[in-house]
Parts: sequence; C-alpha cells; structure tokens
Amino acid sequence: MELLKNRNFILLFVGQGISRLGDGLYTAAVAWLAWSLTRDPTAVAFVTMAAFGPAFLATVVGASYADRYDRRRLMIATDLARGVVVALASGLLALGMLNLTVLVVVTAVLALIGAPFGPARNATVPEVVPPQDLLQANGLLQVAFRAAFSGGALLLAPLLATSSLTLVLSLDVLTFLVSAATVAALRVRRPAPADHRTGLRADLAAGLAALRSEPVVLIVIATFVVAIAAALGFLTVGLSVLVGERFGADGGQYGLLLGITGVGEVVGAFVVARLPLRNLALTAVLSWALLGVFRFPLGLAQSPIVAAALLTLTGLASALTDIPLIALVQQRIPGRHLAKTLGLWEAGIAGAAAVAPWVASATVEAIGVGTAFMVSGAVLIGLGALAAITILYFTAKAEGARPAPSAVVASSGCGPTTPCGRF
Repeated sequence: MELLKNRNFILLFVGQGISRLGDGLYTAAVAWLAWSLTRDPTAVAFVTMAAFGPAFLATVVGASYADRYDRRRLMIATDLARGVVVALASGLLALGMLNLTVLVVVTAVLALIGAPFGPARNATVPEVVPPQDLLQANGLLQVAFRAAFSGGALLLAPLLATSSLTLVLSLDVLTFLVSAATVAALRVRRPAPADHRTGLRADLAAGLAALRSEPVVLIVIATFVVAIAAALGFLTVGLSVLVGERFGADGGQYGLLLGITGVGEVVGAFVVARLPLRNLALTAVLSWALLGVFRFPLGLAQSPIVAAALLTLTGLASALTDIPLIALVQQRIPGRHLAKTLGLWEAGIAGAAAVAPWVASATVEAIGVGTAFMVSGAVLIGLGALAAITILYFTAKAEGARPAPSAVVASSGCGPTTPCGRF
C-alpha cells in the first residue's frame, strides 16, 4: 500500500491516532470525574454541554483562521495550549481544588481552544496525499481515530484500578505533546493561504459562497447533520432503555453493546478505505438509509444477541457516512475555503449531538422504546432517499447546463475546415 510509504501520512496517522486515544481517555475520565464529584447525573450533562457548546459556536470561526494562516502552526499551537489546560486541571485535582464549576470551565475552555484543530487537520490531508488517494487515506485515518478513541475509553478502568484520575489527566497531556511533535515533523507544501488581512466576516462570506456553489456538497453535509440529530441519541438514551427495560440487563451489557457498535465502525472504516467508490455523494447519503434499515429492527429485538448483530451492522454502515463526505469536500471545495467547510460540518455535528439526546428521550417517552427505534430507522431511510433524489436532480441539472461538444466547437470558431490551435 503506497500510503504506508508516505512519511507525512504515517506521521499524521500515528500522531493523530495517539491524540484520539487521549481524547477517548479524557472524555471517559471527565464524565466519571463529574459523577464522582457530585453523584448527580445532571452534572455529567453539564460537562457534556460544556464540551459541545463552545465547539458549536467557535469551530467555523476557528476554521477561518485555519484557511487564512498556516494550518500546521495552528494545530501545534492548539495542541500545546490544550496540554497546558489539562495539566492545570490535573494539578488542581491533585491539590483537591477541582470542583464541578472548575471542571465545567476547564472543559469549555478546552473545547474552545481545540475548535480549529479538527477542520485544520482534515484540510491538511490533501496536502499530504495525492488526490487519487484521498478516500483511502481518510478511511485509514478514521480506522485509527475510531479504534484509538474506543481504546482510550477502555483504558480508564485499568488505569483507575492501578493509579488515579490525576495520572489519567497527565497521560492526556502527553498525547497532546505527541500530536504537536508529529505535526511539527510534517513536511508539506501547502498552497498559499488566503490573504490573512481579509476580515473574518468577508472570509466567512466567501467560504459560504464557495459551499453554495457546490449544492451537492451542501446537501451531503446537511443530510449528515440532520441524521445525527435524529439518530445519535438512540445510541445513548434509547439503547440504555432497551437494555434496562426489555433485556433486563445492567450497565455492563449496555457498555458491551456500545463497544460492539464501535468495533463495527472500525471494521467498516477499514473496508471503506479499500473500496473504489465511484459516487461519493450518493454513497454518503444512501449510507444513512442503509443504517436506517439496520436501525429499524432494533425496535423488535428481544435479546442482546440480536441487538448486538444489528448494532454491528449499523456500525459498519456508519463508516460510509463520513469518510466519503470528507473526501468529497476535499475534492470539491477550493483549498482556501476547505477548513471553513469542514468546520461548518463539525459545528453542525456538535449542535446536532447536543440536541440528539433530547430528541431520543422525548420520542421514547411519547411512543415507547421499540416504536421509537423503528421511527428512527424510518426517518433515516426517508432522509437518505430524499437526499439521493435531490443530488440526482442537481447533478442532472448541472450536466444539462453544460454546452454540448458541437456547441463548444461552433462558439470557438472551430470546424471541419477550420482547425483549432496548432493541431
């Protein structure tokens, strides 16, 4: 595999994989820390909102700076700054000075500082690999990211059994340093960034205009965000109710089913990385319909074994939703607006992820968990089908607007007796 001979790609793969390991460990540790400080589930919700809120508000703005300045330096700076914040939190915890209020503030500041990082990282991929390898590169990166994030969460239990939350946070600091070091080692020649003297408002407007000029990309992003809002909450709220009420199982069974879903996503990402997908846009939206096909029967599942099989399939399908999307954006959007477009997508994810648990909770309470899963699946099927039809419409419209070859010849003054150019 040629990508494994690409020094820059290996640095990105390893460094960001370790960074995502730290993210998974940090996410699990902070949720448990919020619970251990208060024994109140509302506290966990506050910390979760603190992680999503700033990301929703600041990601697109931060991505604008990633388009106008050196993305590599921006990633290094955000890694180092986040490492300092987590190190301060670790010190406060060791001194017994970390309460819920401070934890919420630390979480929000960390999310705010890190807002430009994801869009900058994804926008760096086309500078590291050739265009024909983008799909495969994004697939392999997602394999690393998903596996590392899940592995980080799984590390929490053995680490707490042998050490403390202070050490856990210190390990997260080390992952930020590794990420910064590998990014610093990248040797890339990125296109000249947009004039950094351009104002933020003008740059954001130009980025939005670039996205609007690619309606297919806009449809794929919008479909992803709506689908997250409609579906993601059922993996937390809906699945916990299904396990507790119908299966009569405990939190261990719930965690196992979530882990199985994660394994399915990792395997799916690996498979996608090896597939020669011809139409990235249709693949991205129809994968939500496929996910809905597997989600629908979960409402009828009467045993954990059946639920595990269906969740494995939904995990496999979910890999088809984001990897083609990222590659599509990288191919269609100009480099000077790439981070902003990816930032808009990530901001949409953050907002949708904040809304999703409430959507799932209200649906489950209104119609019951079984029917709620079936409705969720039906919504995803309908959403994917509608998006696919819309994409086909815009594609046909764009092709119809292109001048026929004969028209081009006529308009350019070329013909059978009038050669064009030297040949």
